[in-house]
Amino acid sequence: MSATPESKAPATNRIGLTKAEYDGGKSTLCSGCGHDVITKQIISAFYEMGVDPHMVAKFSGIGCSSKTPAYFLNRSHGFNAVHGRMPAVATGANLANKQLMGIGVSGDGDTASIGMGQFVHMVRRNVDCVYIVEDNGVYGLTKGQFSATADMGAKLKTGVINDLPAVDLCSLAIELGCGFVARSFSGDIKQLQAILKAAIAHRGTSLIDVISPCVTFNDHEGSTKSYKYSKEHEEPVHEIGFVPFFEETLVEIPPGESKDVEFPDGSHVRFRTLALDYDPTEKEKALRLIHESHAGAEYLTGILYVDPKKPDLVSLMNLVDEPLATLPIERTRPPRQALDDIMERLK
Repeated sequence: MSATPESKAPATNRIGLTKAEYDGGKSTLCSGCGHDVITKQIISAFYEMGVDPHMVAKFSGIGCSSKTPAYFLNRSHGFNAVHGRMPAVATGANLANKQLMGIGVSGDGDTASIGMGQFVHMVRRNVDCVYIVEDNGVYGLTKGQFSATADMGAKLKTGVINDLPAVDLCSLAIELGCGFVARSFSGDIKQLQAILKAAIAHRGTSLIDVISPCVTFNDHEGSTKSYKYSKEHEEPVHEIGFVPFFEETLVEIPPGESKDVEFPDGSHVRFRTLALDYDPTEKEKALRLIHESHAGAEYLTGILYVDPKKPDLVSLMNLVDEPLATLPIERTRPPRQALDDIMERLK
């Protein structure tokens, strides 16, 4: 009898984990939903970057998008907040335990409507968190009404035309001083992968607005966030190559054709310019091109703006080295004498 061949051991990443150890539960979203494509890329990015799932905290609010954290990294921490309040929960968690990597998944309704105030303050504080907006332009859980990111002139399946201007989360984030702003399309897997890896390496708020078509309510003729429309109107500003800190690179790129941006951990993003003369470190140019893309009814995709030197919230607050959540009560509660001294000074 011939010997039975031994089964090949599954591949592992740099910390010895298999890709299956980054999976989550089975998706209950509609078949073909763009959100599921994003989930797969999140799993791949965290696996390839060698992030320990136990050291990740996932946050979400309410909506189809906010269900997706259940579908990746089931060995990580997770908190499903109320509608629009995910940024506040993520901010508190970041201050309590800065050793955890935060990833928030929200939607265009959860962020650009009820959660707009929360989003604004998270960005201005530069909370260390990868913030993904799964943007389909409609409220999928309540039968597909327009959301705040729906383009003016877009048409619902019922024939209703949107007569309100859209909120552009990328230009808003840049204006607020966000140090990492990107837009992608769930159908552009290669670009989305590179953006996610760069966002993981960044310190501070990393906003990624991902056009993610809703196959049930917003994938028809007349929609400006359908698969067909997004593919035809996507305008990449560059090709992105990401080199993590743990990989040596010997690639040489001719001068004048690329820009190399280094992150604090030693990772690099290499931008190879396409048709546009684009520098992702120039805020004014990023805003101008975003505005021009609206006039041309296009989606400008790529890393639109990046400032890896901008200090995050924890650095700005000069917190102690240990996570606040692990400090003993003797170090977090002032002694009686300290309170007596304060009261004496107030007399």
